[in-house]
Amino acid sequence: MATPKFILDLREHIGHAPLWLSGVTAVLVEDGRILLNRRSDSGRWALLHGIMEPGEQPADAVVREVLEETGVTVRPERITSVHTLPASVCANGDQVQFLNVAFRCRLLAGTAHVNDDESLAVEWFPLDALPPLSVNDTLLLGKALEDAPSPWFALG
Repeated sequence: MATPKFILDLREHIGHAPLWLSGVTAVLVEDGRILLNRRSDSGRWALLHGIMEPGEQPADAVVREVLEETGVTVRPERITSVHTLPASVCANGDQVQFLNVAFRCRLLAGTAHVNDDESLAVEWFPLDALPPLSVNDTLLLGKALEDAPSPWFALG
């Protein structure tokens, strides 16, 4: 995953110390299929994730991230979940933790393809033939597919 410049700048000051970040997830649903990418950092299939830039609105961030990673333009339809991911350590030793806002999105334009170095592959999967996903992505996908009147919020 390409590290945004603002994070690299912060890391010059804080080293590998824990860093709290805001992230977004797109659950792109089209004709009973979900768009996933095979991440270059882990090799695993995943929902489309990204890091918000300073001052960026979450909905704008999810549109930007999907376009950067897949070459398609989306419209966020609704927030489906808001929760804190477990703290983690990157391969280089950087400690991170994300507050994640997930959106169910609708395809507006474009044909999905690998559009940057964050993905090894980009593919549409039928809901009944998904590859193995992380526990977090399985949770986010389930919440996005519900017809809940409001987002799901994790409670401690």
